[in-house]
Amino acid sequence: MKYELEDALKNEALRDAAVELLFQLGDDDFMIAYRGSEWLGLAPHIEEDVAFSSISQDTMGHAAMFYQLLSDLGAGDPDHLAHARPAAERKNAILLEKVNGPGTYLTEPHYDWAFAVVRNYFYAQAKKVKMESIKNSSYQPLSETAVKINMELYYHLLHWKTWFSQLVSAGGEARTRMETAMEMVFAELEGLFSMGSQSEVFSKHNLIDSEEALRTRWMQMMSPVFESLDLKMPDTFGMESGNGRNGEHTSDLQTALDTIGEVYNSDPAASW
Repeated sequence: MKYELEDALKNEALRDAAVELLFQLGDDDFMIAYRGSEWLGLAPHIEEDVAFSSISQDTMGHAAMFYQLLSDLGAGDPDHLAHARPAAERKNAILLEKVNGPGTYLTEPHYDWAFAVVRNYFYAQAKKVKMESIKNSSYQPLSETAVKINMELYYHLLHWKTWFSQLVSAGGEARTRMETAMEMVFAELEGLFSMGSQSEVFSKHNLIDSEEALRTRWMQMMSPVFESLDLKMPDTFGMESGNGRNGEHTSDLQTALDTIGEVYNSDPAASW
């Protein structure tokens, strides 16, 4: 059964479940897009600077779509949802808020390109699995949004898969750094699949497939790539720093929010 906006507004349980899922999806994209934007001017070469910026812009656009769906459900103004909510209310996976590396964008940035590639590739594949699931969501506005996002996501995934395969295949220091980055990402990867305390509620309303199903599909999609590159995938993934879906976060998130929201919060009543 498919539900329209009017149905969700009349059904409190469905509305609350849709709102929770949309916050997870929107906050994930918002944070990974911001971390991507910090690479502007710092990517390995000018072509990648342009490509990465374009991907980050697309992803921030996806976050805006999710925040607009939240606004339609009465959750608040999209700009406020993006820029003014405190860290404790954010639902993004902790993996996505982690800094790119030592330093800041303006002060001695020594960012880790291997970590950027692994994080973005693994995230793009997880997002692809989720969007494929959400295309069949019972909430029609969300289902329609997933179809739109999927069209751009195909190119994001291809981009990061190419970087991942080339760097691992290069051997030497490149492969060593990629393997180190994979250890870091796998230590927090479970956070991408977690739905926090609302997992059963999402399934009850047929909004998205279960955590286990999404994780299994991700592994099925990634296994051939790992095998072709002579890499071993761990049997389980970690969530060492906590579960962002439950409002658990690191200091990296607060620092990022202070930067992202500086202009908006200087005058929330202004028209930007």
